[in-house]
Amino acid sequence: MYSGSSDGEGHETQQRKIPPASSMLWVRNLRRFIGSGTGLGSEALMELETKRILLDIFKEKQQKNAESGTIPSFYRKKPEEGSISHRVQRLAKYRFLKKQSEILLNADDLDAMWVCLRENCVIDDSTGAEKMNYEDFCHIASVCAEQIGPKCRRFFSPSNFMKFEKDESGRIAILPFYLYVMRTVSLTQARIDMSELDEDSDGFLQSHEMEAYIKGLIPNLAQLRDMPDGFIPMYCRIASRKFFFFCDPHRRGKACIKKVLLSNCLQELMELHQESEEEVTDTEQAENWFSLTSAQRICDMFLALDKDMNGTLSKQELREYADGTLTEIFIERG
Repeated sequence: MYSGSSDGEGHETQQRKIPPASSMLWVRNLRRFIGSGTGLGSEALMELETKRILLDIFKEKQQKNAESGTIPSFYRKKPEEGSISHRVQRLAKYRFLKKQSEILLNADDLDAMWVCLRENCVIDDSTGAEKMNYEDFCHIASVCAEQIGPKCRRFFSPSNFMKFEKDESGRIAILPFYLYVMRTVSLTQARIDMSELDEDSDGFLQSHEMEAYIKGLIPNLAQLRDMPDGFIPMYCRIASRKFFFFCDPHRRGKACIKKVLLSNCLQELMELHQESEEEVTDTEQAENWFSLTSAQRICDMFLALDKDMNGTLSKQELREYADGTLTEIFIERG
């Protein structure tokens, strides 16, 4: 009786055996339905199409790399004006620069940081300088993060603390650190402004782009705010020529943005930020090449040499510069 029951259960198990999923009709129909994309929404169809296009592009690049061998590509053709690639590039550049501007410290943030530094530092008894050790440095970082936000944390890294000269107690002066923060913010803002004017996004500025950058700086430079409107185009050309003289030694007609940022020319131009004229003596104004006094002097000197008023200097006119002190070799090379 026991053996009979076992035979019956085994037979029943064989009859209830589930067929494989691939042989079921509804499974095959469902797979066919999903694979065709008929039952997907517009977003899902767009995603599938995007994946397909990207996969084709990836396979095409792989095939080209296999055919070209091991030599890497060193030239990429710039996208045509108005093309989809050009529009995508400009949109990506705009969003990136906007994001970089949002995480940059503004004038109020810098003032708040300076207050935090002075309120949480210690006075050196021997020199009277305001200093902070690493514990103070970390404490100021937390206070600034609460008042300003997380965008100031990158300045309070251990590596930044180690950049500055320390005394025998391991303390650094707060003034050099604050000047470092201000210069970093200033250079970053300048990089963003120049990149916005870089039309082809190649990291270089042409002469008209450099002039546009200088023109945008004039309202923010205290010593140039009172410049006559009629003289602004001439000033921008004069100032841009000096940048190109030092940052474009091969005379290619474009200056590298990185070289411009690291040049002494930009530092000299930014010195015109000083607010009141009382802070700057007449001698210092004359020494600054980008000052309004210097630019007007250069313009008057050029107009005096340009006898035929054609906007350029001939070799004969150039010989009269500085009472004829220029050598013939220099004039011929010019």
